[in-house]
Amino acid sequence: MRSIIVHYQEIALKGNNRPWFVSRLARNLRTATKGTGVKEVRVLMGRIEILLEDDADWKTVRDRVTNVFGIANFSLARSAPLNVEAIASQILEDLGDRDVSTFRVSARRADKRFPLTSPQLEREVGGLIKLARGWTVNLSKPELTIHVEGLTDKAFYYFDKQPGAGGLPAGTSGRVACLLSGGIDSPVAAWRLLRRGCRVTFIHFHSYPILSRASQEKARELVTLLTTFQYDSRLFLVPFGEIQQRVVLAVAPPLRVVIYRRLMMRIAEAIARRNRAQALVTGDVVGQVASQTLENMAAINDVVRMPVLRPLVGLDKEEITAEAQRLGTFEI
Repeated sequence: MRSIIVHYQEIALKGNNRPWFVSRLARNLRTATKGTGVKEVRVLMGRIEILLEDDADWKTVRDRVTNVFGIANFSLARSAPLNVEAIASQILEDLGDRDVSTFRVSARRADKRFPLTSPQLEREVGGLIKLARGWTVNLSKPELTIHVEGLTDKAFYYFDKQPGAGGLPAGTSGRVACLLSGGIDSPVAAWRLLRRGCRVTFIHFHSYPILSRASQEKARELVTLLTTFQYDSRLFLVPFGEIQQRVVLAVAPPLRVVIYRRLMMRIAEAIARRNRAQALVTGDVVGQVASQTLENMAAINDVVRMPVLRPLVGLDKEEITAEAQRLGTFEI
C-alpha cells in the first residue's frame, strides 16, 4: 500500500511541547487532504504517515500537501518488512524497468534496537541491489538515491523527495489581523505570518458606493487564495469612503494619507480585539511611499496599543513582486 512520509524540521527542535505541534500538523494534513483518497494520517517516530487508498491520485494529494506549513519535505513511499532481504526485494520490484548507471542507498534507523546501524543497512541493501542490477555505487553524485527508513516494525522506502512549505503548522502561533489593501504587498505580508503558524483575519477598507465594488471582489479573491494555507478565513469589509470625504474637508493634503492610515489602524485594532487577535499586520516597507517613512510609520503606530507587525519592512519591491508571483497573488 502506498503512503506519503512527511518529515518536519523546525518542529523537531521544540521541547516538551513538540507533541502538540506534531498533532496540530497531523490535524492540518487531515483537513488539507480531505476528499482526496487519504485513508488515514498517523504520527510515527519522528515523521507522519499519510496512508493512501488504492485509487488516490498522487498528484492531487501532493498539491494539497505542498501548501501545508510545518513540512520540510515529503515523499511517496511504500513499506516493507523490517529485514534486509525483504526491503531489497520490494525495492527491486518497484524499480521496474528504471535504468541508471549509478545509485546509492541512504538509510535512517529510527529505532536503535534494530541490529544494523544506518551505514550497515545502506551497505546490505545496496549490495543486494547492485548484485541484481549491476549498477555502480556513487555516494557523492548518484543518478538515483534510494531512501530507506527503518522504524520499529517496518521500513519505508522511496526514490524522490518533494520540498515542503516549511514554517510552523497553521494555528500554532496565535491570531493576527492583516490590513489587506488589495495591492501587491499586503497579501505577501499575510502569507509570511501564515507561514509562521499564525491564524490571519483579514480587514479590507473600501470606498463603495463612491467607487465600484472592484476592490471588494479583489479582496475576496486574495483571501480565497490565502485560505488554502489556513483552511478557513474571515474577511471584514469596512466602508471607508464617507470617512475619506470628511478627512478631505478637514485636513490639509500633505497630511491626509497619514490620517487615513491612523483611522484605519484604530478601526482595525477594534476589529482585531473583538476577534481575539494579538497583533496587526501590514505590508509596509520603509521608504516605499511617503506614508512609510519611519516618522510617518511611528505617527501611525501611535494610535494603537496592539503590536504592529511588518514582515516586509526591509525588502525591496522586486523581492516582494517575485514572492507575489510565486504565490499567485500578483495576477489577481
